[in-house]
Amino acid sequence: MAARISHLPPDALAFLRALKRNNRREWFKPRKDRYEAVVRAPMMAIVERLAGDFRTFAPEFVASPKTSVYRIYRDTRFSENKTPYKTHASAIFPTRGLLKHQGAGLYFHVSPTEVWVGGGMYAPDAPQLHAVREHISGSLARLRRIVEAPAFKREAGVLEGERLQRIPRGFSNDDPAADYLRYRQFIVGHEFAPEFATKPAFYPAILKVFRRLAPFCRFLNEPLRPSKG
Repeated sequence: MAARISHLPPDALAFLRALKRNNRREWFKPRKDRYEAVVRAPMMAIVERLAGDFRTFAPEFVASPKTSVYRIYRDTRFSENKTPYKTHASAIFPTRGLLKHQGAGLYFHVSPTEVWVGGGMYAPDAPQLHAVREHISGSLARLRRIVEAPAFKREAGVLEGERLQRIPRGFSNDDPAADYLRYRQFIVGHEFAPEFATKPAFYPAILKVFRRLAPFCRFLNEPLRPSKG
């Protein structure tokens, strides 16, 4: 029955807020079991439930506790911020056939200050980004039907992300897709109050956003996924 969980317990937010105030190993270690019980276990149960629902509308996205749920430990090797722990809980749902952080995927996180549910393409490398831009240039009408639809804007969000000031090299300034070609990231999502993660409506909201976002991510991934031919 744990896989049918629809939200995090209130203690999850309380723990994350306390961790934000006490981001030290000597504070976390004696409370690790509590973290596992009130934060990590519910996150894993939500991911397991999504795995079942994904089969009905987005089977190409990977949802598994091992792959999707991020660890609490920060990689501080190349960061000036040496605090050892993340103060949010998060999960990513990558596309089968691509590496975990390649292509477009789905994502959500819960922090002491917000809940964010969305997806898209966050940090494509140069060859991927060029392939996606060529795809957009040749399939502009399809992209517009997805992201400019009122239901998409209402249920998933508005396209955001870093943009270039000029049209990227290799594309014409009068390309009809110029506005979209300047994007370096393709991100769509909804922000909610942190307490939303503890409400029964949390899981249905995640599912609603992901259902609407799946065709967008699928579109972005079309030039990136290995050919089955």
